[in-house]
Amino acid sequence: MSMLRKVFSVSGVCSALAIVGGCDDDDGAEDDANRNAPAETVPSGGAPSGSGTTASNSNGTPTVANLVCGTDTGTGCAPESQRVDLYVPSFSNPLQVTNPLFPIANLQSVVFTGQVDGEPFRSETTLLPETKRFVLNGREVETLTSQYMAFADGRLEEIALDWYAQDDNGAVWYFGEDVADYDEDGVIFTHEGTWAVGRDDAPLAMIMPAQPQAGQVYRAETIAPIAWEEVTVQALGVTVEGPAGPIAGAMIGSELHMEGTHQEKVFAPGYGEFSTGSLATDDLEALALAVPVDALSGQPPPELDATTASSADIFDAAAASDWDGAVSLLDALMSGWDDYASGAVPPRLESEMLDAVESLADALDSEDAAETRQSAIAVARVAFDLRLRYRPPAEIDTARLDLWLAQLLVDAAANERGSVRGDAATAALVWNRIAHTFAASTSSEISNRLAQLGAAAASEDVPAAVNIATQLRANLASNGWK
Repeated sequence: MSMLRKVFSVSGVCSALAIVGGCDDDDGAEDDANRNAPAETVPSGGAPSGSGTTASNSNGTPTVANLVCGTDTGTGCAPESQRVDLYVPSFSNPLQVTNPLFPIANLQSVVFTGQVDGEPFRSETTLLPETKRFVLNGREVETLTSQYMAFADGRLEEIALDWYAQDDNGAVWYFGEDVADYDEDGVIFTHEGTWAVGRDDAPLAMIMPAQPQAGQVYRAETIAPIAWEEVTVQALGVTVEGPAGPIAGAMIGSELHMEGTHQEKVFAPGYGEFSTGSLATDDLEALALAVPVDALSGQPPPELDATTASSADIFDAAAASDWDGAVSLLDALMSGWDDYASGAVPPRLESEMLDAVESLADALDSEDAAETRQSAIAVARVAFDLRLRYRPPAEIDTARLDLWLAQLLVDAAANERGSVRGDAATAALVWNRIAHTFAASTSSEISNRLAQLGAAAASEDVPAAVNIATQLRANLASNGWK
């Protein structure tokens, strides 16, 4: 898992991107051929035979976790005696992931923020309803599917799917990742990092031991040079600052990469992966909010409602050059936020909101319509992150879909055709999280319109894309930003 972390396979990515034309004809053909394909099969010699035993080839060498050091130099890896991932797991209830340091089965929606390579970083991770089956030595193992989207400086950079299952000992295993990376024009330029158990002799990889102890070592990915990481447990029982206060019982690990570099990685009970990197190196991805662990009872406070509504009205006022109205709305927005922030607010999201409001005020002061609308979207995005504590993830993702359609309108007005294509792709990928929550007829209609939006954006027909996005926003109506 890279700094812009995780996960998708070529066929899975192309399936998700079919409605936005994100893959070429060959990839799409592969997806059609694989849509009803049987479960992935582990090659002979690497399949599990029972909990706690070691998988071996004819020479007695463990094969489930590759023993070869995967760094570029082939050196720097921990000795085999420290490894805890060299047994063959069995999976009686693979979807029941109860490991507190990687509770993926109970992480419905997660937001990370931070900075990577000097640019603002954001990621959204969503547990999807579908599962994926893998065949291990004749036995099927069903795995959970998690969607990961990473954004650099506000633009989609990576989309991925991850597959996980828990073994009978309580360890969580990683069955693969489907990755697609985007360029600045909203086009997929690589699937580098894609792997799955059963393809290219890829072995299982342990993502979290059942009961980690200091000094233990495991490989979270083990198919160099495609993807390889080795984690050494450094400390346990650590207290870290979380979205709602201190969290006891965290684990700190040191992650060795193929390049020979090390990076700190923190896992926290109830959250799983909690942070990667450090502010000291200007590379940090840190958890801002996760539900249901950070969920609160009741409805969103009226002050948060006011912040969300005011941001939408400012977006419209700026488009109409109604600067007096927009300034008045900003006053209402700031008043509502100040009242809401007087209570406990997740610190990373509070910082994000303060930056967004400051940018909005500066844009209004300059009467810059494009920057005002952009900043209004930024304010709304944080506000909906906060609303995630009170409302179902599907409802928040519907609003996020609307925000990306609004972003498309801003980029279209600036004739940023590459950004328009990226916005269309992002909207479609967010829709993939929530399509199953809509009535079949409505879901089909929105899917078709998003396919048309993707086609218009890909052909650089900006007026058509604007028309479709505007219609989609009208269809979302009260389920969207407002």
